[in-house]
Amino acid sequence: MKVDRKEKSCLYGRYMVQNGATVRETAHFFGTSKSTVHKLVTGRLKQADPGLYARVRQVLDTNKAERHIRGGLATREKYLHEREER
Repeated sequence: MKVDRKEKSCLYGRYMVQNGATVRETAHFFGTSKSTVHKLVTGRLKQADPGLYARVRQVLDTNKAERHIRGGLATREKYLHEREER
């Protein structure tokens, strides 16, 4: 059964808002690419449901502001594991 793009964009948007999920986490959950998720929640969702789009935009902005912190923590974990293996 195929879901139309507007429904799919709303579905992805609701998932992101409810879970505070990143684009990558959303793509993984639905088994699609990051590009598809990003296109649906930034482009098509704006036309389909402007209220939901505003909430998704807040999640995206929060994730963008925090991504450098997540990257630093991931790098720290990587080197801690390498040190433990030696």
